Amino acid sequence: MKNIKKAIIPAAGLGTRFLPVTKAMPKEMLPIVDKPTIEYIVEEAIDSGIEDIIIVTGKGKRAIEDHFDNSFELEETLIRKEKFELLEKIKKSAEVEIHYIRQKEALGLGHAIWCARKFIGDEPFAVLLGDDIIHSEKPGLSQLISEYEKNRASIIGVKYVPSEETHRYGIIDYKEKSGRKFLVKNFVEKPEQGTAPSNMAIIGRYILTPQIFDFLGKQKKGAGGEIQLTDAIQELNKIQSVYAYEIDGARYDVGEKLGFIQTTIELALTRDDLREPLTKYLYELLSNIEKMHVK
Repeated sequence: MKNIKKAIIPAAGLGTRFLPVTKAMPKEMLPIVDKPTIEYIVEEAIDSGIEDIIIVTGKGKRAIEDHFDNSFELEETLIRKEKFELLEKIKKSAEVEIHYIRQKEALGLGHAIWCARKFIGDEPFAVLLGDDIIHSEKPGLSQLISEYEKNRASIIGVKYVPSEETHRYGIIDYKEKSGRKFLVKNFVEKPEQGTAPSNMAIIGRYILTPQIFDFLGKQKKGAGGEIQLTDAIQELNKIQSVYAYEIDGARYDVGEKLGFIQTTIELALTRDDLREPLTKYLYELLSNIEKMHVK
């Protein structure tokens, strides 16, 4: 069976949680420190050995294509000014072939994946969602690929979440557990509070076999009137084993405002050029807030 060399990054969502800024700017282009969110995702794919990426876009997403296009004038300017470190940063995405396809109707994540079926063909492939950034020593996707190679079966990235948050995620109900790996029995999409079968939540990293397209192509609309990827994986699980793996690393949810702000602060604190001044600023800010509340 073929190795994982292709990846799909769905980027067709409207980004309504971040309005009004996403009226004119794709949410995937919102910067975390000095890098667009989607660039973190693309770099993770590259560092995991992916060679071809297809980004599924929608209306108003041209800025994504422009960002990953070559910029000869900028590159020449950086070379002339000997700013080679910056040049290396903007050329990172050149290590992979990036393709684009437009999702013509907003029919959900499952439909966005289905739109890329011809690009994938009969190969197993990766899916990386832009709402999740994973900060880890070994890339999150690379961890999944390593586990996929042991069983050659679909495998989904998961992370532990507190019980009070399980209603926000797809949750796995598993048969067996071995270390960080789970043999999944069922996938439960956003269970009602107190009914979740576990605390292991699906995050935006998947390795899927091409048989998933058989189910996505005839999948009926599910939650929210959309074609749900989780529903198709549940059907796939009936004919071939699907696993889950608890990814080792920090997972950041940048799909909502508070998580986006937290991610920006935490990733800035990992930077040598920002850690000290930002820490000082946060300390002073917190001290002033405490003083303001002392009456």
